[in-house]
Amino acid sequence: MTESLEIISPVDGRVYARRHYATDTDINKALDLSVKAQILWQQSPLPERQEICLAAVDALLNKQEECGEELSWQMGRPIRYTPGELDGFAERARYMIGIAEKQLAPISIDDHCIGDNSVDQKGDVTRYIQRKALGIVFSIVPWNYPYLTAVNSIIPALMAGNAVLMKPSMQTAITGERIAEAFKEAQLPEGIFQHLFLSHESTHKLIASPKINSVVFTGSVSSGKRIEQKVAGRLIDIGLELGGKDPAYVRADADIQFAVENIADGGFFNSGQSCCAIERVYVHADVHDQFVENLVETVRQYRLGNPLNPDITLGPMVNTQAAERVRTQIRQAIDKGAIGCVDVNDVIVESDHNSQAYLAPQVLTNVDHTMTIMSEETFGPVVGVMKVTSDEQAIQLMNDSRYGLTASVWTQNQQAAITIGEHVETGTWFMNRCDYLDPALAWSGVKNSGKGCSLSELAYDKLTRPKSFYLRKLQQ
Repeated sequence: MTESLEIISPVDGRVYARRHYATDTDINKALDLSVKAQILWQQSPLPERQEICLAAVDALLNKQEECGEELSWQMGRPIRYTPGELDGFAERARYMIGIAEKQLAPISIDDHCIGDNSVDQKGDVTRYIQRKALGIVFSIVPWNYPYLTAVNSIIPALMAGNAVLMKPSMQTAITGERIAEAFKEAQLPEGIFQHLFLSHESTHKLIASPKINSVVFTGSVSSGKRIEQKVAGRLIDIGLELGGKDPAYVRADADIQFAVENIADGGFFNSGQSCCAIERVYVHADVHDQFVENLVETVRQYRLGNPLNPDITLGPMVNTQAAERVRTQIRQAIDKGAIGCVDVNDVIVESDHNSQAYLAPQVLTNVDHTMTIMSEETFGPVVGVMKVTSDEQAIQLMNDSRYGLTASVWTQNQQAAITIGEHVETGTWFMNRCDYLDPALAWSGVKNSGKGCSLSELAYDKLTRPKSFYLRKLQQ
């Protein structure tokens, strides 16, 4: 196994940082420390956990600019946006901390719930359900939103009394260090949160360890399926968020300019490298041409270039291989008759080197579902726009996918939005919004977009186990 990992920056193709992989000895030491520390942590008062987690959020925000610059170098997002990821981290963390007391409280059972056939009489029995920590939660975090995805599992897991082992992506490995520093500053007991730089082989070994009680993963479908195989027979819970091919439907009654601005942001922010990015757009025939014209004009305003320049609005993709995969999808679509509406020369390109990770945004029309650009996850700065003539056709096309993470409708008719949403196979349904996680709502997917859920009050159900108490008082 290679002894160190290299973070190759998409900004200029150079090695930005090196880190040593954890050895088997390092991993075993971390596991043993977690097991011992978690026993005491789960017994700590909830207000103490709240205070520590809130302090960690504040500590991380105090390094917002520094973390933002590091993130731009590691994965290429423009620096005008990267510090803002920590604002999202804080929003989700504070919400989950805020609801913890209610969600982790014992569930009392009303005496009146005892059936008429019970051998016990009313008042002789006390019943309640406790929520107990699982033990050690292994959180495997992706590179595209490393802070935002990490918080989904880490904060509620810690609040529930679990210990957490985090594997940051090799591309954004430094983020694990920053989170660990924040918890240390907040005086989290040693061993409750640890991060490990792991190879794929070591990751799979750790997943299979009997000391791991839950695995939370965000990433590709293929990797998610391998994780399922690794935990087979272990009888532990896993949470998998595996990506999407998220659709938007623009109805004839939509506010077209509002829809254009927001769909463009949902499709091209972070160079389209988001699991819930808009990748396919279905537009009613009555407004199709106007929508396309306005969308193309909006996309032409992007400035592609070095993400460390604060004027840049679109940075490189994470690496050359990712950019080439998107270029291939675009070429294949055009070969089948799709029309590329954006000339690369129309996009302002500012770069002082020839890295192939820089990819101009594209809008494709005359597309259909025989093209991979409309059926397979693209994860890049391109959207396909398809004309439809009815809500029913839009629903059929939105559901014609092996993914189901989020979907959106753009309309001024809320009842129509609800009716359509009831028929669309998705984890989250938006009206006049997209590409956003509300921490009060369960984040989940259907079909190949994953299993389980994070965020909302339901997240605590996934990070705890119920323990029932039946206390019968004998008659004197």
